[in-house]
Amino acid sequence: MRVGLLGTGRIGSFHARTLARHPDVTHLLVSDAVPGRAEETARTLVHETAAVTALTGVDEMFAAAPDAMVIATATDSHADLIARCARAGLPAYCEKPIALDVAGTLRALAEVREHGTALQLGFQRRFDGGYVAAREALRSGRLGFVHTIRTTTSDAAPPPAAYVPTSGGLYRDCMVHDFDAIRWVTGREVVRVHAVGSNLGEPFFAEAGDVDSAAAVLTLDNGTLATCTATRYHQAGYDVRMELAGSRDQLVVGLGPRAPMTSAEPDSAAPPEAPWRDFLARFRSAYIAELDAFLLVARGRRASPCTGEDALAALLIAEACELSRATGSPVDIAELLKDTAADPMEALR
Repeated sequence: MRVGLLGTGRIGSFHARTLARHPDVTHLLVSDAVPGRAEETARTLVHETAAVTALTGVDEMFAAAPDAMVIATATDSHADLIARCARAGLPAYCEKPIALDVAGTLRALAEVREHGTALQLGFQRRFDGGYVAAREALRSGRLGFVHTIRTTTSDAAPPPAAYVPTSGGLYRDCMVHDFDAIRWVTGREVVRVHAVGSNLGEPFFAEAGDVDSAAAVLTLDNGTLATCTATRYHQAGYDVRMELAGSRDQLVVGLGPRAPMTSAEPDSAAPPEAPWRDFLARFRSAYIAELDAFLLVARGRRASPCTGEDALAALLIAEACELSRATGSPVDIAELLKDTAADPMEALR
């Protein structure tokens, strides 16, 4: 296959190496908005299996007519690029989110549906071994009925101040991964949220209307309760976990030898010597697996494992959290939909 890659920043350069080494990729075309960055990426991959060519921009990329497109550009460009791929008949993989609002997400999904192209969104936790095992355990009944779910996502260090105003905020940028994981692991939908947030660190989060720490209580459609917490400050390391508390047993994702945690119990193990430092280290194998899946999707050999509708559902939860934080009250997802000009549920159907 000839695969196009738009965006060669941190995650884009990781994807570039993965694709250049993939046995089914014969030619990788790369492009980036920052002058010289695509060329540098191509130079670093000169010894990989696939031929790698740097192109000057988006128009040249589409003119080159690759067989599939991977989008790892700035968030505000995702929706337009997804729509352009759809109009060109190209299967597309895109890092989350589709857009930072429901309206932009719906417009992009309408193009995908109109042209009948494949779209896969980058929620990599669906490909992590721990989350896969948790999903299988829950659905097999081994845990009994699951009454409570607890998730946490803690960054080892806050992002640059310039990133925050365009990030979409902690719920949309960070916790949306937890929201998607809850839906995927349980197979249930979130019907109500109650969210709060705080700022105890650098002032640039509050200045951008964001929070550096947040918590949300989600109610699922079968009554299961989920508590989700996140923070930008956890110097001990990058910490991502999910706990499934069932009537028979409890299962934890992310509780391994590199989990950046210290037990207060006497005679417990010492803190890890090499804790997870960032998302690329923690989910390296998952990122590789999701692109392997996308190449199967692009060739028509499997359905998308994470659709645009999945991304929309996770975004709606994040939107409800933002509204709940602003109002101080619980928000029903159904009520949120009533205030939306378009009908997201129609897209979900």
